Amino acid sequence: MSKQPRGLRNNNPGNIRNSQRTDWQGEVDEASKNDKSFEEFETIAYGYRALIKLLQNYRKLHGCQTMADFIKRWAPETENNTSAYIKRVCTEMQVPTTYVPDVNDKTTMCAFAAAISQVENGVPAVMADVESGWDLL
Repeated sequence: MSKQPRGLRNNNPGNIRNSQRTDWQGEVDEASKNDKSFEEFETIAYGYRALIKLLQNYRKLHGCQTMADFIKRWAPETENNTSAYIKRVCTEMQVPTTYVPDVNDKTTMCAFAAAISQVENGVPAVMADVESGWDLL
């Protein structure tokens, strides 16, 4: 029997790194965490909420416009094959790398979060879980 992917074990489908600077809604308290490198959330919905919120902040705080801009920030070259990551997310979403997502549109952002989760965890996202994350925003 294979072990569940780390991101799903942690209810963190985007594999968001642990940060002392950010206290996420639904984050497991520090003393209860098992993974010191990545965030852990009480439910998968809180994990998707954090993923979507980060993407929205990439636009608002860092000026990301295109899919390529977002993924370059999400999955930097220092840790990832960023060009392959961009291609995979865009293929999953059926959009070009130059596509400018509407960060306030539920359908767009849930598809974006689901595509990132697919790349991070190697299994398709459950859309009901992704939408539950959006509903927590």
